[in-house]
Amino acid sequence: MKDITSFLTTALLTYCCLLNPLTTLLVAQSTDNNYSIVYEGDQGPGEGKHIVLVSGDEEYRSEEALPALAKILAYHHGFTCTVLFAINPETEKIDPDYQKNIPGLELLKDADLMVLFTRFRALPDEQMQHILDYVEDGKPVIGMRTSTHAFRFDENSSYQKYSFNSQEAGWEGGFGRQVLGETWINHHGNHGSESTRGLVNGLAEDHPVLKGVQDVWGPTDVYGLTNIEGDETVLLYGQSLLGMEPDSKPNYDKSIVPVAWVKNYEAESGKSCRVFNTTMGAAVDLKSDDLRRIIINAAYWCVELEDQIPEESNVALIGKYDPTYFGFGEAQQGLTPSDFTVDQRSIK
Repeated sequence: MKDITSFLTTALLTYCCLLNPLTTLLVAQSTDNNYSIVYEGDQGPGEGKHIVLVSGDEEYRSEEALPALAKILAYHHGFTCTVLFAINPETEKIDPDYQKNIPGLELLKDADLMVLFTRFRALPDEQMQHILDYVEDGKPVIGMRTSTHAFRFDENSSYQKYSFNSQEAGWEGGFGRQVLGETWINHHGNHGSESTRGLVNGLAEDHPVLKGVQDVWGPTDVYGLTNIEGDETVLLYGQSLLGMEPDSKPNYDKSIVPVAWVKNYEAESGKSCRVFNTTMGAAVDLKSDDLRRIIINAAYWCVELEDQIPEESNVALIGKYDPTYFGFGEAQQGLTPSDFTVDQRSIK
């Protein structure tokens, strides 16, 4: 049946093109499943590299943010990108509130980079193991916003040490602190009323991930941290602003706090991987060109292509990008991965 459907679809598209050669068709990157979407890289330094982007948070719209980044990485830089989503098995729809299912994680086995943007997930053992196998294999990771507290397992879980609140010796703070550099601490900025200005660390301004990065701002607040500036290299500090606009005045009563850094993670296997983490990155934050730029640059760095990072990476958004504002219970309902396909006309 699938073969017949595929044949008929191909025939219809061919007919439409013959009927009107000027017709521009939607690029349907959906795979033969209902839980992921693939953007095929074309030309660029990332050609031949596969990035798996893992979404799943209830608050900051990772299900909208990661497809936007994936399109940029694929169509401007040549990476092939697969985006995975939290899927409710009953509805087969994207459901950020469903914390126990992100199908497709087995694709990490052959991935060159994982971008993680999850919050308090309690994944089944077989899914979680794919993430751990990936990291233990010494492969690079980009963490975004709530990935400092990516997982929450109860005390009966065999994966409890990876939970954000782990107290196990050697795994204090769980996956977030041990792999990415920090776990959940608090809101340093006032959530919903203080935005964040990203300040480039002058001592690291020559780091390749900072190429072309000057003006970073996002409406989400600065996260509190306790454990950065050991083995990590801070790239951006976050300054709390007294308002939700880019020109809001700084809150000088609050210290600046790291919001983006790089590090190497030494896995229990003995292998080492490159890590970039930012506590910014909500879907609305990504309207900032230079926040997108630092993440795109980080993808190059993570896969050891830092010598090919452009002086000013192309971070133009593909198609319309009008992200949903952050907040609980604010996710768009009824979405499927196919809702994030791309109109070929928007690719330049």
